[in-house]
Amino acid sequence: VTTTHQFFVDMICEGCSGAVTRVLTKLDVKFDIDLPNKKVFIESDKDTDVLLETLKKTGKTVTYIGPK
Repeated sequence: VTTTHQFFVDMICEGCSGAVTRVLTKLDVKFDIDLPNKKVFIESDKDTDVLLETLKKTGKTVTYIGPK
């Protein structure tokens, strides 16, 4: 069962969202980036800790908001 998880990622530019795209593409998950609101939605059956650690690889501040 896949769940859509909502994360806050402190992105300020296309470069930031590009970094998020790079790390998430390797995970093979469906995702959507909302740059103006600094949100990332990830559709996955993976553990939220895995998703959080992956997003943190961008070097940005990441907070798990909860399921969408």
